Amino acid sequence: MECKDTPPSRPAAGAVARDELVAHVDGWLGVAAFKDYGPNGLQVQGRSQVSRLVSGVTASRALIEAAIAANADAILVHHGLFWRGQDGRLTGWLGERVRLLMNHGINLMAYHLPLDAHPSHGNNAQLGQRLGLQADARFGEQQLGFMGQAAHTTLQALSARVQQVLARAPVVLPGDGRPLARVAWCTGGAQGYFEAAIAAGADAFITGEISEPQAHLARETGVAFLACGHHATERYGAPAVAQAVAERFGLHHEFIEVDNPA
Repeated sequence: MECKDTPPSRPAAGAVARDELVAHVDGWLGVAAFKDYGPNGLQVQGRSQVSRLVSGVTASRALIEAAIAANADAILVHHGLFWRGQDGRLTGWLGERVRLLMNHGINLMAYHLPLDAHPSHGNNAQLGQRLGLQADARFGEQQLGFMGQAAHTTLQALSARVQQVLARAPVVLPGDGRPLARVAWCTGGAQGYFEAAIAAGADAFITGEISEPQAHLARETGVAFLACGHHATERYGAPAVAQAVAERFGLHHEFIEVDNPA
């Protein structure tokens, strides 16, 4: 599952062939190494040349419409359109999104678990940088969880830092109030990784969502749990990857934020 850093930039050319762009991102993020819930890479094919790239968290209609207004040739997101087990018929909201993309010749590139896992530009790495956390270990299924030395030794300080960075108060389960030496994190809907984080030796675990079992686990194990928002914790990977790709190929890049309270 090793993901290599992006090669040095080449002189700006202003445009790149779609297939070259997709192949580069697929390879850089190590797509082939992951078992995922949906297809990674190109999900909707648009025009063959890309010069304007938009990034966002989710391929919502609002993002697609904003990308159309920005004259985008391609959109790079974390949450794409197609997921395992869904009804794949192009009707209703799904049909409307695909129709907008195809009518305007816009390519849609989506990267789910590979974007979480990338060691420098992924969601976990980027959130860790903003919270002052540097991973020195990985844990959990497909090694998606990150863990490192605590930058803040009290839960109060860590919670305050999360709120400052994400501009929202996390849901905090305090555990036993122990000093923090090791902090684990995994963005988005990774509440199911809490047990693996506990087993790996974490004193606190940061993720996006919380479900019913985590409250009991925090009380019984003493490990703190912080639910900071699914969208809120995953705002950073897609624009980081897209900006690096844009610099490599000399493209125009714009991150478009679509507000989401989740």
